[in-house]
Amino acid sequence: MRHRKQRGKLSRSPSHRKALMRNLCKAVIEHERIKTTEAKAKALRPEIEQLITLAKRGDLHARRQALSALGQDKFAVHKLFEDVAPRYAQRPGGYTRILKLGPRPSDATEMVFIELV
Repeated sequence: MRHRKQRGKLSRSPSHRKALMRNLCKAVIEHERIKTTEAKAKALRPEIEQLITLAKRGDLHARRQALSALGQDKFAVHKLFEDVAPRYAQRPGGYTRILKLGPRPSDATEMVFIELV
């Protein structure tokens, strides 16, 4: 059953959406806090939390799955496994926080910070 599996499309084709999520995940891992739109942050949250849960496992297969999800970016995977995952070893989930900033001046899109807790 695939009930409740649909996520936001963000007005993009599937390949563009996949590339966007990959780049946003890499940015959050690298900078630990990024400014983006609310819709993108809400779509990104499950992706990044799943990667952190994968990194908490820490085995070779998990590392290869993370490499695949992050487009073979070894720097991001290394930081995810060596720096980020050990911080959340005792935490059962909820690794990200979304902080609202208000509307963007140009088009009034709601802007947020998404950061690692």
